[in-house]
Amino acid sequence: MTDENPIERMKRESHHLRGTLAEELAAPEPGFSSDAQQLIKLHGLYQQKDRDKTPVPPAAKPEELPAKLPVLMARGRIPGGRLTAAQYLAWDALADRFGDGTLRITTRQTLELHGVAKGDVQAMLRELAAALLTTQGACGDVVRNVTSAPNPWGRPDLAQLDAVAADLSGHFLSRSNAYAEIWLDGARVDESTETEPLLGATYLPRKFKIALTAVGENLVDLYTNDLGLAATFTAEGALEGWFAFAGGGMGMTHGDPNTFPRLAELLGWLPREQLVPFCEAVVGVQRDHGNRANRKRARLKYLIHERGLDWFKGQVLERWPGPFQGRPLPPWNTSPVLGWLPRGDGTWALGLHTLSGRIADVPGRPLKAALRQLVSTLGPEVILSPDQDLLLVGIRTEDKERVAAALREAGVAAEAPDPLEARALACVALPLCGLALTEAERILPRLLDVVRGQLARFGLEDRAPVFRVTGCANGCARPYSAELALAGRTASSYALYAGGHAQGTRLAQELLPKVTLEALPSVLGRLFGLWKTQGFDQEGLGDFVTRIGPATLGTALEAPEA
Repeated sequence: MTDENPIERMKRESHHLRGTLAEELAAPEPGFSSDAQQLIKLHGLYQQKDRDKTPVPPAAKPEELPAKLPVLMARGRIPGGRLTAAQYLAWDALADRFGDGTLRITTRQTLELHGVAKGDVQAMLRELAAALLTTQGACGDVVRNVTSAPNPWGRPDLAQLDAVAADLSGHFLSRSNAYAEIWLDGARVDESTETEPLLGATYLPRKFKIALTAVGENLVDLYTNDLGLAATFTAEGALEGWFAFAGGGMGMTHGDPNTFPRLAELLGWLPREQLVPFCEAVVGVQRDHGNRANRKRARLKYLIHERGLDWFKGQVLERWPGPFQGRPLPPWNTSPVLGWLPRGDGTWALGLHTLSGRIADVPGRPLKAALRQLVSTLGPEVILSPDQDLLLVGIRTEDKERVAAALREAGVAAEAPDPLEARALACVALPLCGLALTEAERILPRLLDVVRGQLARFGLEDRAPVFRVTGCANGCARPYSAELALAGRTASSYALYAGGHAQGTRLAQELLPKVTLEALPSVLGRLFGLWKTQGFDQEGLGDFVTRIGPATLGTALEAPEA
């Protein structure tokens, strides 16, 4: 194929995801080759390099400085973000033994381990497997980690989604034996007998994301997924069926109008017993018709945009008998999951918003050590949320003060943070992400202070917007469905977005293409001033920006100050 991109060739020639990984793993080089770097993604690994600039001593020449060695990031496949206490402690220990001593909660309800040396990755993955955990299929052109609404309350409706998330995750896992052979010393099989009936010989054109929630409870940012499923229940509380949505995705490239974020569209309702065949049909349409020539246009959202929703539904119905049923969709809500929450069984859950998802021990705030102590002594279930929260579930009433005291000693509040911080997200960005143009995670505290200060200036604290920041346009922290967002544009500037909905049902729009950190307080002051003076009573920022119009507001923000 003359229009085939190199990654498609690599997947096709990889012998079902084996490639040269075993040989390169045994070689002395500290990193993998370029083809192997693409292939390890389908095993849940990314090769990275610390991009922070090394200070140059006055007498040193650049060529005399030690080269920074590549390291690996390992991402777990944790359906619905559910972990036993023992599994969480396994991740915690591996971070110290093989990583940089920190863990990171992602917006896909999983954990990332950063800083793993190539020579350690096999031992690390074996120990992970011993805890019944895996990284297989957490990255790359496959069905990624299946997210599911967190359930700190022990609600019976949400509890029924746990098994569905696990079943879908297992159903769409690659059938190749390569992961076991390469990383776990599994017995070899005759690869010529292997098939991938669901993912295909060259796997999917790009990543594919599935999210589950209960209808009316948008705890997973449902519309940002390739496939979103919202469960309905009978009057007796039994799982009845699903509203299905397709075609969401955040990634884009600045300055390229052929790339854009998109929210999923409603396909219809289907009964519960048809879920797996329906999901197979949706994945099959993307597998067979997704763009394999241009990776920037390879997500399902572009296929639906180009061919239309009716065409897509027709293709699904050729693979699944259907039909879609029409039902009214109730309004959405996003219930707070932070702070102390009572559970139906008489115990408690504690939701902690770990800023940018980073679980680390820093001077004056040894969060990682405090969590390790609490999880090892009390044995709670751990739930990771799509908003980078960590929930400790099943805490007895008599242990609440013990938990709060341990966190206070570590400089961590058990109470929910202010509304701005509670839903703020940031991607990893610098120094490890190879795509990052500028900072996100490391600068989020400073940005929160800027936004918080301007809200206080105009008395708008009670209307704090959903705020997110990314180091580039790829949108890993879902900036384009936020009410206010920054997406890295250059090394020193961000594109400013606003106008999304607090419930994730509307896209934000670009107000300014480039805003520096130095100019941000002034820009936000002018935006919030207009919101204060021209906004309706209790009107949220996203609704205000949408009503006035992003073009009008962008012009006002660019105008010289009087």
